[in-house]
Amino acid sequence: MRKIFMTVLLMLTLALTGCGGSDSAGGDGKLSVMLGSNVVSLDSAQATDLASFEVIADCIDGLMQLDADGKAIPALAESYDVSADGKTYTFHLRDAKWANGDPVTADDFVFAWRRHCKMSQEYAYIMGDTVACVKNADAVIKGGDPSTLGVSAPDAKTFVVELDAPVSFFPSLMVFPTFYPVNEKFYSSLTEGTYGTSPETFLANGAFTLASYIPGTANIQLKKNDTYWNAANITIDGFQYQVVSSSDNALTSFKNGTLNVVSIGGNQVEYVKQDSELAKNLKTFSSGNLNYLSFNQDPKNHHAGALANANLRLAISNAIDRESLVENFVMTGAKATYTAVPIDFAPNAKTGKYFAEDQKQFADVVGFNVSKAQEFLSKAKAELGKDSFDLNLIYSNDGDANTKIVQAIKSQVEENLPGVKVNLQPMPKAEYLSNVTSNSYDLALVGWAPDYNDPMTFLTLWTTSGCEIAEHWSNADYDKIISDCSTGSLAEDYDARWNAMYDAEKILLDNAVIAPLYTDANAVLIAPNVEGIDFHVAGIVRVFKNAKLK
Repeated sequence: MRKIFMTVLLMLTLALTGCGGSDSAGGDGKLSVMLGSNVVSLDSAQATDLASFEVIADCIDGLMQLDADGKAIPALAESYDVSADGKTYTFHLRDAKWANGDPVTADDFVFAWRRHCKMSQEYAYIMGDTVACVKNADAVIKGGDPSTLGVSAPDAKTFVVELDAPVSFFPSLMVFPTFYPVNEKFYSSLTEGTYGTSPETFLANGAFTLASYIPGTANIQLKKNDTYWNAANITIDGFQYQVVSSSDNALTSFKNGTLNVVSIGGNQVEYVKQDSELAKNLKTFSSGNLNYLSFNQDPKNHHAGALANANLRLAISNAIDRESLVENFVMTGAKATYTAVPIDFAPNAKTGKYFAEDQKQFADVVGFNVSKAQEFLSKAKAELGKDSFDLNLIYSNDGDANTKIVQAIKSQVEENLPGVKVNLQPMPKAEYLSNVTSNSYDLALVGWAPDYNDPMTFLTLWTTSGCEIAEHWSNADYDKIISDCSTGSLAEDYDARWNAMYDAEKILLDNAVIAPLYTDANAVLIAPNVEGIDFHVAGIVRVFKNAKLK
């Protein structure tokens, strides 16, 4: 449940509220940050959620890191070389140490990458041929010999990666925790299964290290890592995370200063904007999180598989007023979206233009057009021999935002499509995840957070075998385009690959496999004495290396 799990956690975080302000940084004078959920694992081979990835990234550096603008820049790799064919990366490591004094070596990366593929956990996929294309990664993930993975360490400071195909965004992938190193000697000294479960069983090489952590508890304390290679530029001595599970608690914590970084929901955004003092603390950041309706096309699903009919799906998609949805119900600065890739995401390396910049390119099949929606519905009724459709829409009821959104969707669809009824089925996060991954739904409200800044982090979801959410749609032409863009004939031609991804997106939306709704935004209250937190659209959403307390 890798990405959907991440996204539900993100949606929970964004639903939490804080309507006060504070000039203090927390009771002990340190940065104090809200988490929307508990950390699941601090083992980079097993983590699947945003909270876990963020804390791991606080404490461990990979080969690369993101600057304030989201560009991949050197971290543990002081520099790197790329072969002429784009299939071999040679990273040259800087002098860096683990918190126990051991040097960070290329063997730490070889050990970690082999271990991740061998363990074959949910995020091992990112090393394979749909993303990073590390040589033999898919074979190792399926049980092959880890020593055949395309990684090597010619010497302590040189880490070489061989790829099955060129990957234009490969350096930015190195920011993601799955690609981080692990100290083999330290790991091997621990009792099996205990790595990352306490400060004593977790080894940092990054800006911070664990000061206090017990799995499942609501408070995590971090302290500055004095052995960090860039410690001279880390200005805060440490900070704490506090897991907040209710809006009231988040509000209280922000008002009294015990939390000074808090995400807020739509109603609170409107409230804050009307308060001149609070409004000074409000920051809104672009998010790569796409929210959409998933249509389950399995003939065995509710109502005899009616959603296997493309015209019914197109009718529903065109009956939804996305502009009203974001303005009146989401209210975080989210943007109505008419593409399968979110807005303000995945810039073209040559032109700088975002992939989904043209929001009208699929207007013939995705939009708000009641007349067109009713035409699609008439065709569906004739093709299916039915005059009415009774459909269930499931959603996670963690937080108030989702409830308001699905209520609006229900109202619009039922008003604009005579004969279509939408039954709302709220459920706790765990039950919701179980349903969307076990094919137990008609319609589902889904949010998807990108792992990396390329359109393929979304487009691979709808290949025949590409996703935990089973729309039960399969298209050979679509699959071929995605394969060609990953490791096939288009992988080595940047422009051809870019254009082909639009062709794939057109197939997807012409068939209304999903109904895109909106690209989310992060609305955050930050106390006035805090600055320098970096926010990103993919991978590690928040980075605190440059944070300062004024």
